[in-house]
Amino acid sequence: MSEALPHPAVGLDDVIHQRVRLGVLVMLAEIPEVAFATLRTELRLTDGNLNRHVQVLVDAGLVTLTKGYEGNRPRTWVKLTRDGRRALRAELAALEQLTARLKAADLDEPSP
Repeated sequence: MSEALPHPAVGLDDVIHQRVRLGVLVMLAEIPEVAFATLRTELRLTDGNLNRHVQVLVDAGLVTLTKGYEGNRPRTWVKLTRDGRRALRAELAALEQLTARLKAADLDEPSP
């Protein structure tokens, strides 16, 4: 006897699914390397808030940080790792499964 497949929500990754971290990963999938300041501006965050979320992604091995200078100004660049790209693909697949289930469901309120 085969087990039923788990609900697609089980496939969501708590590290990635948070709004800011998902936004960071999507931006990094679009642009190979992004300056920390650009992420902060685009995602409308404070330095401290973004730093905390990026650190979670670094600890999970999903992004790397490179520190350097642009002219005389110190800069930090964030880059998606191979594992980060795989994790983002898996997250998107789980979201697509959830979306497909919702499209198949009758979300209209039943008539009286």
